[in-house]
Formats: sequence, structure tokens, C-alpha cells
Amino acid sequence: MRFEIDTIEQWLIALSVLAIGFFAIKLISVAVKKTLRKTSLDPVLHRFVVNGTSVILGILLLSGILSYLGVTLSAIVAMIGVAGAAIALALKDSLGNIAGGMIIIASKPFKKGDTVESGGIVGRVEQIDLLFTTLMTFDNKVVYIPNGNLSTSTIINYSAEDKRRVDCKFGISVKSSVSDAKEILYVVAEQSEMILKEPTPLVGVSEQSDGIVYLDMKVWCATDNYLTVKYFIEENVKLAFDEGGIDTQVRHLNVHVKK
Repeated sequence: MRFEIDTIEQWLIALSVLAIGFFAIKLISVAVKKTLRKTSLDPVLHRFVVNGTSVILGILLLSGILSYLGVTLSAIVAMIGVAGAAIALALKDSLGNIAGGMIIIASKPFKKGDTVESGGIVGRVEQIDLLFTTLMTFDNKVVYIPNGNLSTSTIINYSAEDKRRVDCKFGISVKSSVSDAKEILYVVAEQSEMILKEPTPLVGVSEQSDGIVYLDMKVWCATDNYLTVKYFIEENVKLAFDEGGIDTQVRHLNVHVKK
């Protein structure tokens, strides 16, 4: 490849344009970011769009400078092709993550602020970047999940609906009254204003095993109140069973083998 450079002045102009161009790209990125804030696009996607715009503008800037320096268009295309093949081979995982990010943007399985679970990790969506999606766990850990993995794995979105069902299971002795225990569960459900009247709470015997009768209690609440309602039920049912004389002690069978 032959570069036809006439003067040092041409190099200085090219370097000046490069510096001004990168500064202009930065200003454009800021402008794009401000514009996106005024649109209905999910805020979690703003950084992805801004970074993508910067990369495209950077490629166009470098192509223009190379052309000015005398590199023909066919040479630029060939250079980009060779570089692209090398980069694709070296960064195939990263490119897969970028493609995964685009799939997430297109399918919109979640938005910023949603609580999601993927691969056993539960957290609040903070950001979708070119390569990773950032989650904040409930114990304040920052988790970076590669977009490629996230786009091909199961995603549970706990915030997609405004209501959630709280499922609880309680075991009582076969000697205790099932009807009394069910009545206590219904009374506890009525004690909290966060538990919805519709759909109505459901209580029933789910199974019997080793002298224990298991009761299911299923109630509905606003999604934001899920944990509060869960803890309320577990604590108050225990207190109500104790007060009502419902035996919750688990029976253990000890086997002694004589030698």
C-alpha cells in the first residue's frame, strides 16, 4: 500500500481534523444523550445508543482522514475488511455480547428499575451497555451479565406485572384441627391492608406426610409489597398458631440399631 503524502502540512491538517473530529463526536454524544432524555425510549438503553453513535462516527471520521491522506476508497474498504475479520476472530465473544444487547433492545424483556432473575441471579436492572447488562442485587452487589448470555437464557421479570402472588406453606400436626388452622390463615390474611381482596386469598391442604399436614396459603398483593407481605404472613401465622394451640412441632423418628 502506497501513501501519497505531499507535505508535512497535510499531516498536520489531518491530525488537527482528527482532534477536532473526536471533540465534535464527544459534543454530539452529549447532544444525543440530552435528546434521548426527552424521548419515550427506555432510559436503560440510552448509553447503548450513545456508545453506538460514537463508534459509527469514529469510523466515519477515520475513513475520511485516510481518504484525505491519499488512501483510496478501495484500500480503505480492504483495510476495514481485514481489520474487521481480525477483530471479529479475536473478539467474537464481545461481538456476540453486542448482538445480544441489540436483541435485548429489540425484544424489551425488561426495563430500567425492573427486578429480574437470570442464571440464579436476582437484581434490579441498572444499565444495558454494549457488552454487559448491570444488575444491582438486594444486598448491594453490582453484577455484570454478558449480553450474549442474557439474550439466550431464561429471564424472569418480577416487575412486569403490577400484582404478584405470595405463596406460603405451613405444616401442622395431624392431631391439630385443620379447620381451625385454615380459619387462622384466613384471619391473618384479613389483617393486612396490603393483601388484596381480589383475587381472594386461597387456603387448602396440599399434602400429608409423616404425621404432618401441609397447608398452602396463596394471597395477592402489589408487586412492590411482595417481601413485606411475605414476612408479615410468616411471622403472624406463627404467632396465631401458638395462640390458637395449633401444634407445628415436627415429629422425628429415631431408629436405634443394636449390634
